[in-house]
Amino acid sequence: MCGIVGGISKKNITPVLINGLKKLEYRGYDSAGIVTLCKNNKLNRARAVGKVVNLEKRIKDKKTPMDGTIGIAHTRWATHGEPSSRNAHPHICNHSVSVVHNGIIENFLELKATQEADGYIFTSDTDTEVIGHAIHQYLQDSESLLEATQKAILTFKGAYGIGVISPKDPGHIIATRSGSPLVIGISNKGNFIASDQMALLDITKDFIYLLEGDIADITLDSVTIYDKDGNQVEREIKTSKLKSGQVSKRGYDHYMLKEIFEQPQAIRDTLESRITKDSVLLSAFGYKAEDIFKNTKHIQIIACGTSYNAGLVGKYWLEDIAKISTHIEVASEYRYRNPIILDNTLFITISQSGETADTLEALKALKKRSKGKNIHTLTICNSAESSLTRESELTFLTHAGPEIGVASTKAFTTQLVSLALLSVVMGRCHKQVSKQQEAKIVDGLNRLPGLIKQTLKQEDQIKELAKTFKDKFNALFIGRGTMHAIAMEGALKLKEISYIHAEAFPAGELKHGPIALIDKDTPVIAIAPNDRLLDKLKSNLQEVNSRGSQMIVFEDEAAKITPMKGMTIVPTTTDLGRITAPIIFTIPLQLLSYHVALIKGTNIDQPRNLAKSVTVE
Repeated sequence: MCGIVGGISKKNITPVLINGLKKLEYRGYDSAGIVTLCKNNKLNRARAVGKVVNLEKRIKDKKTPMDGTIGIAHTRWATHGEPSSRNAHPHICNHSVSVVHNGIIENFLELKATQEADGYIFTSDTDTEVIGHAIHQYLQDSESLLEATQKAILTFKGAYGIGVISPKDPGHIIATRSGSPLVIGISNKGNFIASDQMALLDITKDFIYLLEGDIADITLDSVTIYDKDGNQVEREIKTSKLKSGQVSKRGYDHYMLKEIFEQPQAIRDTLESRITKDSVLLSAFGYKAEDIFKNTKHIQIIACGTSYNAGLVGKYWLEDIAKISTHIEVASEYRYRNPIILDNTLFITISQSGETADTLEALKALKKRSKGKNIHTLTICNSAESSLTRESELTFLTHAGPEIGVASTKAFTTQLVSLALLSVVMGRCHKQVSKQQEAKIVDGLNRLPGLIKQTLKQEDQIKELAKTFKDKFNALFIGRGTMHAIAMEGALKLKEISYIHAEAFPAGELKHGPIALIDKDTPVIAIAPNDRLLDKLKSNLQEVNSRGSQMIVFEDEAAKITPMKGMTIVPTTTDLGRITAPIIFTIPLQLLSYHVALIKGTNIDQPRNLAKSVTVE
């Protein structure tokens, strides 16, 4: 989503802010801007539509200097108001307050009406302007920018991460968060703020992660933090293990391709210290996990997008292996209904960033509704310092490493590995998994990195297949069992980055409606593992073939799909089990989507209208 960078430094802050914005480009945005408090104690601003390079050019072209030791900057993803220079952040109120903001102020229309009645003039269509006006209004009778901001945020409803500076209180940056992440970077060069630590890795590895409702008063030499009740508090400084080089392309044309090829290592890292030679370590899920898992009678999974697809696979595994009733729902729907919450339910959230707004709010709503019930929470997440990890009793980190491409790849496969580990330990706790079964699953998991490397060797054949999609506008994906969820993920990837309309269906449902969509211009992509549903799938392929569709079948070599006219068979690998198969068949679908998008000429790492981390509704 939107990105925030700010700082107060001993030297010119502008290069730090611009570099930070570039590090946040992966999050998705449509405009960018910067404000510095210059030597004449005036707020100077530059804004531009499009990429950060356009902002750099605007700064170079401006006659007004942008050099100053304190400043804030922003990449915006439009929510209220179209992408335009006037709607880009930072916003300035009466030359006295400048604000950057991530999130949504839900009561902004009410605040705007009141502020207009008080004589405030709005120069944009955004909800953010009410923040600047509110702080400016309270600043008139406050002793500091901190006090004015503390008063103003009490009037806001919604989610926000905010950075504020003012010539009325120079030498201070005020930062506050509620429902939107914000970190403080501590350095001997100064102190800084960002919505993501990756923006600041070039200047510091030491970070304070603000908690919900925190507000920080930041100067060159100090950081003072107050909680949501106004009490001064200490927050731990944590040293990040990430390196700036980890977020480079390292010779690949796109982050997405790099991250596809990083999957063998990402899975090794996820398995490391979580398994022995023949068993899964229950302690990997936390010291309370054993008691919680033994008493779990129901599981509810909540997630969005790719994480939801991972959860669908997890549902199959948890019911098949652990024999525990499992339900899954899209977080944006779950949070707004009144679900039946049963005692002894384990509530699982899945998110790459740990900041997905709907998933986080669904978890908070569940905790409120379930008071007095025996409910426990687990998050499967790629970010150790995220909101979801702080809100959950148990945390299982996927160790995928930084994922920059908007279309999730290694985060998805490491989520699947995490759910496989969970299914095994849950089954063991409920005496549904024998030592022999566990050893067999662990052996399969250990073989995954090598199997993925083998599968990646199919890239050249997939490149050729991708050429047939050059003039296509629709595609269908089919699979059965867990492969339906993998088909959904394949369709999602294709639509995300190539803009081809793609849908996925259980293969057995074709005759109940979707088969009407099949013609010679609509390719059908099928996933054919060698499992008990293979014969059923072969019948479905005959149905498709009789409608004249181009077919691509990714098969387990042992499946021995009969070639037909218009069909291309891609042998993926062989000897796959119920755990390894969904993970392995994901890989060629990722490669297909990537190479189709390459041919289509789309922006692969930052597809239109999408953001990496969806921190607003």
